[in-house]
Amino acid sequence: MKSASTRNRVIPGFVLLSAFAAVAVGAWYFLRTEETALSLRPDDATVVARGQRLYAEACASCHGAGLEGQPDWRQRRADGRLPAPPHDASGHTWHHSDAQLILMTRDGPQAIAGPDYQSDMPAFGGSLSDADIVAVLSYIKSRWPPLVRARHDEISRRAVAR
Repeated sequence: MKSASTRNRVIPGFVLLSAFAAVAVGAWYFLRTEETALSLRPDDATVVARGQRLYAEACASCHGAGLEGQPDWRQRRADGRLPAPPHDASGHTWHHSDAQLILMTRDGPQAIAGPDYQSDMPAFGGSLSDADIVAVLSYIKSRWPPLVRARHDEISRRAVAR
């Protein structure tokens, strides 16, 4: 039989552990909900139209009005930086999950590639809201052929499932 002092220590410990577990589960749920809320919406005509306008204003000067990117985008320039890649199906944009694309656009390529990565692409978090970024990326995705969109959907699903 346990003494009263042992019981008095076990019960508060159990309560504390239960409270910690509840907070951890709640945080996990909140973060997954936030990530899901920032999914691209290439089938939403209103979002895509807004994204097209924002893309023309903020992205087309480097990535091209037709999403074609800069010439020789795979070859480093003399300064060691890569030209802006295309955002059409010929580029690698669709190889990144929704979450990665949003993070890279909001916080800059360093958010994905590491702090030492040198790029001409700025972080747009100071000038575009998350909703604006989702709209731009939704516009880009809306221009991909169905097979590429389906592959990108699978990449994003796998990233969320991790």
